Amino acid sequence: MIADLRAALFYAGYVFSTIAWGSLSVAVGWMLPAKARFSFVIGTWTRIVLGWLRITCGIRAAVEGREHLPDEPCILLVKHQSTWDTLFVQTLISPQTTLIKRELLWIPFFGWAFAINRPIAIDRRARRNAFRQLLERGTDRLRSGFSVTLFPEGTRVPWGEQRPFEAGGAALAAHAGCPVLVVAHDAGRYWPAHRFRKTPGTVRVRISPPLDTEGKKHKEINRLAQEWLAREMRLLERG
Repeated sequence: MIADLRAALFYAGYVFSTIAWGSLSVAVGWMLPAKARFSFVIGTWTRIVLGWLRITCGIRAAVEGREHLPDEPCILLVKHQSTWDTLFVQTLISPQTTLIKRELLWIPFFGWAFAINRPIAIDRRARRNAFRQLLERGTDRLRSGFSVTLFPEGTRVPWGEQRPFEAGGAALAAHAGCPVLVVAHDAGRYWPAHRFRKTPGTVRVRISPPLDTEGKKHKEINRLAQEWLAREMRLLERG
């Protein structure tokens, strides 16, 4: 009962902050330079939400490997288990852009604020066109000084499960010649996908050293990334 009340309190604040900050971001965010806009719109909002999550539901994070994050643009391949990882990854590196379903931009307030940061929004039903857009727009963002975040499994994966990576992130890395970092975590223990109730605890996050992509094809990059993630997830599951 108490857990349900804490989750309800979190979602009340989540909705309020999304409406309030989304409205402010749409009103003034477009006036800011692109890199400052990310910090103001996305960086600030995600920290507000994660701070409120910590207060209401007792979910924190402990990060290993933060020193691996480079100063130059990179590609982050992130384990996707719940809404938590979509929020937390925005705090790891700035500025960044995220590969998302274009339907997310239609969500009032959230989508409107997200749109002014020019995410890589694709129509997943048109797979060939979506792949081309990822390579073109992703390369453009990387050359503009933005890192690119992708969830290579394509959808939320229940805690304890693994799925093969889609080709997009590795193909972008091979095309643009940028380093790849893989992010493992166990947020599914505390904020399971599609579950209202949350469990207090500390999410363990592990960031890989940069994977060298020079001279490698996307299948080789994907293999290296998947092997690292699978190994780290087994360790996290045991712990």
